[in-house]
Amino acid sequence: MTPKKIKIDLDKKFRKVIKTPASFAFFMAIHDFVKYIELSSVLSKSLSYNIKTNRDLGIPVKYGYLKQIYQGIEDANTNSDDDLGHERHAIVRDLNLIQKEETFDRNMFWKKRETFRRLTVQIFERLDY
Repeated sequence: MTPKKIKIDLDKKFRKVIKTPASFAFFMAIHDFVKYIELSSVLSKSLSYNIKTNRDLGIPVKYGYLKQIYQGIEDANTNSDDDLGHERHAIVRDLNLIQKEETFDRNMFWKKRETFRRLTVQIFERLDY
């Protein structure tokens, strides 16, 4: 895939996150944004902890929060008896509640939805070179 095509496709994923109102669809848009980054070695390498600027800007930690949403949706869609651990199970539970439109301020993911939007902007800006 050409760099121009990667940039165009990433921009589409980013715009969807920005335009989607607070809902489960918003979290799905973040999932798709992160999935696109993860499937592109060029993009995922540019967010590496090994790059000093990324460390200085806290990019790996910020991207890690978005990856939790991605992983939570992946886990929710997997029919497995594997023990996910407490944190991953809590993420799946919170995302499932959002999907059922049971939103309230005790739900960490719902409460931080605008933070996740800002993190997406920061990650996109870091990738938009």
